[in-house]
Amino acid sequence: MTARAADRARYDRATAHLDAPLAIVDLEAFDANAADLVRRAGGKPIRVASKSVRCRALLERVLARDGFAGIMSFTLAESLWLARSGFDDVLLAYPSADRAAYAELAGDPKLAAAVTVMVDDVAQLDLIDASRGGGREVVRVCLELDTSLKLLGGRVRVGALRSPLHSPAQVADVARAVARRPGFEVMGIMAYEGHVAGVGDSLAGRPLRSRAIRLMQATAKRELAARRAEVVRAVRAVVPDLEFVNGGGTGSVQHTAAEDAVTEIAAGSGLYVPRLFDNYTSFSGRPSALFAMPVVRRPGVGVVTVLGGGYPASGAAGADRSPVPYLPEGLRYDPQEGAGEVQTPLLGSPADDLLIGDKVWFRHAKAGELCERFDTLHLIEGDAVTATVPTYRGEGHTFL
Repeated sequence: MTARAADRARYDRATAHLDAPLAIVDLEAFDANAADLVRRAGGKPIRVASKSVRCRALLERVLARDGFAGIMSFTLAESLWLARSGFDDVLLAYPSADRAAYAELAGDPKLAAAVTVMVDDVAQLDLIDASRGGGREVVRVCLELDTSLKLLGGRVRVGALRSPLHSPAQVADVARAVARRPGFEVMGIMAYEGHVAGVGDSLAGRPLRSRAIRLMQATAKRELAARRAEVVRAVRAVVPDLEFVNGGGTGSVQHTAAEDAVTEIAAGSGLYVPRLFDNYTSFSGRPSALFAMPVVRRPGVGVVTVLGGGYPASGAAGADRSPVPYLPEGLRYDPQEGAGEVQTPLLGSPADDLLIGDKVWFRHAKAGELCERFDTLHLIEGDAVTATVPTYRGEGHTFL
């Protein structure tokens, strides 16, 4: 029996009393992935990206481990909710225009001490000030650096369209603007190199493209390491007691951690290891988060149909954004239908061994987005469900 077949047998036994659709997290795999992230970080703390987890119980579990410290959140409303729930170090990874949430932040000393907001433009400070509603708490600020690689005099750009702050001088200018402004304090710098951390460099059947990605990433890592160090020096000249410099992601943990200028690493997807993280040479992990759909039809030889399953991930539309049939091994989509809204035909010889009511296990393309589809996660240890915990959705929150 293969390792995957053994996992399928465990998952089927553990959930035999539960009807699909359902979602699980294999805690043995989850914990092994967490340990591997800590190993790769080489002693630097890992800030957990909440968008890749979206479950308070699992955030608490991973933050109880040595090597993890703090949360990187994705909306201001989520940040305040987490802070009220007892998480005392929450870094908002994206600028916000949530005026009501800014008023809460500026009016509550506990929230203001726990949450750091992201800024890359003085206009964002104006919006925060206009939203205070009488609140006078000092707002903790993190400055985001644009990590994109610019070639041929800027005519070629590789990287996400995020912050407009690319040079050390630009970041230092905004740091000075914040330092001069009452009610704000610069606490840190963030730089997410998505073109390294979030792009697989070993694409099945595409050796030339894989090599081109590796060459691009090697160039990008060298350029960013030098520029990030210059940015940190420039900002420390303005803010000598800077608390943190955050960088990286699941796909770049060990590379980013090797930079002296970086004090902490961000990672989250590496805990669940969704399908988009199968294509990396820098690490390998164990899929820990899966969802099951029930077989409801047997249209013919080599075909079964499961209920639902069309849960595409965000990003540029493409086949790699669809979930992938994972267990039993050997199932594939009908190219004419793909993953469907209310039913999904699956082809392959394993279909002939599946009965009405059996479960087919899928992996989502991206990590935490799976939790937007399910209100609970069944936590599996060995071949038993040992706990059932709510996702953000299950607690009544869909922040974005």
